Amino acid sequence: MNCVNIRNRFAGRRVLVMGLGSFGGGVGVSRFLARAGAQVVVTDLRSSEQLSDSLDQLADLKIEYHLGEHHREDFTAAKTDLVVVNPAVKKESAYLGIARENGLELTSEMNLFFEFCPARIVAVTGSNGKSTTTAMIEAILRQGRIEPAVQFGRVWVGGNLGSENLLSRLEKISGDDVVVLELSSFQLYDLATIKGSPDVAVLTNISPNHLDWHVSMEHYIWAKQNILRFQKPAGIAVLNRLDKEIASWADITPGRVIWYPDEPEEQIELQIPGSHNQLNAAAAIAVARLFDVQNDSARQALRNFTGLPHRLERVREFQGVQYYNDSIATTPESVIAALDAFGQDKALILGGYDKKISLEGLIERLVCRGDVSFVALLGQMRHLLAEQLESQKQAQGLSGPNYLMVDTLEQAVAEVFAHSHEGMVALLSPGCASYDMFENFQDRGCQFRKIVEKLE
Repeated sequence: MNCVNIRNRFAGRRVLVMGLGSFGGGVGVSRFLARAGAQVVVTDLRSSEQLSDSLDQLADLKIEYHLGEHHREDFTAAKTDLVVVNPAVKKESAYLGIARENGLELTSEMNLFFEFCPARIVAVTGSNGKSTTTAMIEAILRQGRIEPAVQFGRVWVGGNLGSENLLSRLEKISGDDVVVLELSSFQLYDLATIKGSPDVAVLTNISPNHLDWHVSMEHYIWAKQNILRFQKPAGIAVLNRLDKEIASWADITPGRVIWYPDEPEEQIELQIPGSHNQLNAAAAIAVARLFDVQNDSARQALRNFTGLPHRLERVREFQGVQYYNDSIATTPESVIAALDAFGQDKALILGGYDKKISLEGLIERLVCRGDVSFVALLGQMRHLLAEQLESQKQAQGLSGPNYLMVDTLEQAVAEVFAHSHEGMVALLSPGCASYDMFENFQDRGCQFRKIVEKLE
């Protein structure tokens, strides 16, 4: 029945997909729409060379491409029935303005998934920790499926996490299954147009993020709150009681609220470091209880959990120095959490694309705590970071940490290597976005990993 509804929705309609993405951001929705009988047109400002990987994945489908530029006429009612917008496209785009003036329906890949998904949805959002929390919940539910008392089918994971595109596999998802999603503020902003919220909403923490896209902190918070705003009375919100912002959100959901971590807090055995990961694990255990997964089983799954790439990922030990890839860290709060996860002296690679977030708290922590002896400053923000470090050092009357501005990631690793000694931790935790020098944080982390693995 779901397949029939999907085909009735799209068959014969001309659908414009705005933003394909070089790492396949629009591949899944393009395939979904083409298989549903839509006439799919993909428009992207990038060239066919830049999008070659994504185009190869769609080579078996009849899709029309307008690449290297957007065509104004594609956003008119004469040419298009529906526009599917990549969440990263800014809402003030002139082309989206044309679409609105023409009365076109605008939607997103995640909105379409919420519209047609028959399974219960557990969604995780927050400024930091949402990927790890999502993966922990997935691990617990997959292990819990073997328990006789557990009453759910397969477990699916998606959103911003993982390579599996759930929209393109929608026909395989049943009403007995559970879908675990990581949702960004961009995706949650769009969900307001369909009044969509998950059955179970998990909030990790809130701090300034993506202010280059959101017009203000209030705008960012409003988008995050959409994960709660449209829940049904049977919905459940799993909220972090230690986060001051989230602690005030209980009245937003029409559903039931569950708080984590438990009081008193209990240490959870994990392979991955950091007090922030203790909180992520506590959220995952709270979700496990909702699905009747036994506590012993949930904790066993967490003991076996080895973490995710680019999230305090241990790359190697070389000459007594432990190298960690934390490329996902694009906010000052996430860098501070990474630094706090290790007690020993540290060398740090910091910097990247400006997300319009204040880094003053991080700079103060670097200067005043005394556990970071060297910082390599990289990317668009390196000059500003150098100025702020120098200003803070003078204000505090302190000499550390030492720092250098570098032009490439290779130079950053080389300087970290030169300024490290046995027993230290060398950490890529940039505190900034990657788009000034890399495709995304995964690209940045993979390049870091390759450079570190070649050290000799």
